[in-house]
Amino acid sequence: MTDLSERTDWIGDAFTSDAGWSLLEDLVDVGNRMAGQPGEREGLELVRDALADAGCRNARIDEFELQGWERGDAGIADGRRREPCIALPRSPSGTATADLVDLGYGVPSDFEEADVEGKVVMVSSDTPDDFDRFIHRTEKYYYAVDHGAAAFVFRNHVEGCLPPTGSVGTDDDPIGDIPAVGVSAEVGARLARRAEGDSVTVDVDCETPEATSGNAMAELGPDTDEEVLVSSHVDAHDIAEGAMDNGAGTATIVEVATALAGMEDELDTRVRFVAYGAEEVGLVGSGVEAERADRDAIEAIVNVDSNVFGRTLSLSTHGFDDLTAAAERLADRFDHPVSTSEEQVPHSDHWPFVIHGVPGYMVSGETEGRGRGWGHTEADTLEKLEPRNLREQAILLTALVADLADADTDVARREPSEIAAALEAEDKATGMKVIGDWPYDEDGTVIE
Repeated sequence: MTDLSERTDWIGDAFTSDAGWSLLEDLVDVGNRMAGQPGEREGLELVRDALADAGCRNARIDEFELQGWERGDAGIADGRRREPCIALPRSPSGTATADLVDLGYGVPSDFEEADVEGKVVMVSSDTPDDFDRFIHRTEKYYYAVDHGAAAFVFRNHVEGCLPPTGSVGTDDDPIGDIPAVGVSAEVGARLARRAEGDSVTVDVDCETPEATSGNAMAELGPDTDEEVLVSSHVDAHDIAEGAMDNGAGTATIVEVATALAGMEDELDTRVRFVAYGAEEVGLVGSGVEAERADRDAIEAIVNVDSNVFGRTLSLSTHGFDDLTAAAERLADRFDHPVSTSEEQVPHSDHWPFVIHGVPGYMVSGETEGRGRGWGHTEADTLEKLEPRNLREQAILLTALVADLADADTDVARREPSEIAAALEAEDKATGMKVIGDWPYDEDGTVIE
């Protein structure tokens, strides 16, 4: 049995291990880990080798092709000055000169009530506290496109002169329709004060070559038909080190692999570790793997994305009761806080599996406020993270994975129609349909 509740010897080893933190330092020192670019490949190789060094077998990189995107220059100018900004990945090249309309938060009703056709639309990266769901950047972009905007300006709500990045394309529609840039809170405030109702010019220059990405993976435990999948993503936006998002998650799963390798003979079920490429540009790597894998053989998924910055683990269980129960057992065993939520989180690498009813966690770190904070900006750097948090979280997740790999642990699947109904109930279906990410037909069956 994969029951480690009677063993504690591995905990001390995990709390003094430097395998994860060393990998994290190596990843952030790569520099640009943008999907399909040389730094992403270097990151994938680092993870592959770290999994092999941890004691995993069959460490490899499975490659796939994707639409690449390479940054050029970008700018936004009013009648007085050219302001600093950055292009949003998968923006097309282009120039638009038109009146600026500041839509504030940019919730759906803001677009309905304003005349944005032919205008440059600016929206915040935040969502009002009293709004019933978080509105993702890509959804706001598609509202701008659908309402005929000439360009899209994404304004950071976090102060600090930090323009935010983030893809505006999807895997099915990788290059957007109108130029899109990110501006800092301060630049956004200046534009709103000086230029609303007046003409501004947005220009984006980029290249869109065909590219190659990949998924780094390896295995531990017996060669069973069933498996527990432990995942993260290696890629990061080119403007940042990607320490929290998602060097931290990748370092954490390597630390989990290191801990479990010392107890491999006690695992009842194969544990497969996968560090995906191309997450930041539309969950491409996990989408490829979800199509390739035998989804019926996956007992559960533990996907780690943007942890360590917050000390308390946050586990989104997507309404799988047995995953909630396992999280509660974990908190009770270690007398340690673990936050859980049953809401659907359609924005990381568990999601291409969860839509099919595969039980999956989205694991992150609990933080205050809404939005990404320093994530998706150049401020996502290593010195904001602590080795203590990584080691604590790796210990907890090692125990969680061992619990899920226990032959006596049953995790019931859900019907895809139940996931679809939950998305409808949480009002997340609306945005997914706008973007083109709605995966279901009228009966709640996944469209293949």
